[in-house]
Amino acid sequence: MSATSAPLAPAPPARASAGSRPAWRSASGPLGLGVATLWLSVIVLLPLSAVVVRSLDGGLGAFWDAVSSRQALAALRFTVLVSLATAAINVVGGTLIAWVLVRDQFPGKRIVNALIDLPFALPTIVAGLTLLTLYGPRSPVGIDIAFTQAAVLLALLFVTLPFVIRSVQPVLIELDREMEEAALSLGARNLTIFRRIVLPNLVPAILSGAALAFARAVGEFGSIVLISGNIPFDTQVSSVYVFKLIESDAPVSAAAVSTVLLLVSLGVLLGIRALGHWGARHDR
Repeated sequence: MSATSAPLAPAPPARASAGSRPAWRSASGPLGLGVATLWLSVIVLLPLSAVVVRSLDGGLGAFWDAVSSRQALAALRFTVLVSLATAAINVVGGTLIAWVLVRDQFPGKRIVNALIDLPFALPTIVAGLTLLTLYGPRSPVGIDIAFTQAAVLLALLFVTLPFVIRSVQPVLIELDREMEEAALSLGARNLTIFRRIVLPNLVPAILSGAALAFARAVGEFGSIVLISGNIPFDTQVSSVYVFKLIESDAPVSAAAVSTVLLLVSLGVLLGIRALGHWGARHDR
C-alpha cells in the first residue's frame, strides 16, 4: 500500500435484520410493556379475578346452586336471548345507518352523525328514565310498553346503537369504489355489488361491532332497571338479578351469576373474533 493511500475506514457494525428481532420484543421497550401490563392488571384482570374467587367462597356446590336456580337460569336465558336479538338488529340497522352516513348526502347529516354517539355520553339511568317517560304509562305518544320484554329490547338497542355503526363507518370510508363502479359498468345490479363486493369487506367490522353490542347488552343495568319492572321469569335480566342478590345479602351468589355472565361474554367475544380471523384468511 502506498504512503499516499487513505487508511481503510472501519467497517460499520452489522445491523440485525428485522426478521432476526424476536417477535415478542416490544417496540415501546420493557418499560412501556410493563406499564401497559400493570395498568391492564389493576383495571381489568385483578377485579375480574376477585369476582371469580369470591364466587367460589362457598365451594363448587354453592356456586352450582346459585347459578342453577330457576330464577337465575330464567334471568340468564332471557339475558342471552335479548342480547343476541339486540346484536342481530344492530347488524342490520347499524350497517344501514353507516351506509347512509357515508354514501348519502342530506340536510342535518352532521347532527345525525353526532347524535349517534349520544348513548356513549348519556348516563344509562337517564336513558332508562327517558324511555320510561316516552314509552311508559303516561306516554305522550300513546305507546305503553313499560315492564315488557319489548321495553328491555328497546333499552338495549338504545345503549348499543353506536357499536356497529362506528365499526363499519371507517371501513366504508376507506373502501375502494373502483371495483363497484367497474361492476356497475358491466351491468351488475346494486344488490349484487353490495353482496359480492362490499359486504365481504364489511364482515369483520360488522362482527366486531356485533360482539361489542352483545357484550354491552349482557352487562347493561342502568337503562333496564326502571323500564323492565324486574319481573322474575319474564323481564328480569341477570344484571338486575345480581343487584337484587346483593340487596338480599347474598354476595357469593351474586358473584357466581356475575362469573357466568363474564364467561358468556368472553366466549362470544372470542368466538366472533375467531370467526372474523377465519373469514379474513379465506378471503385472501
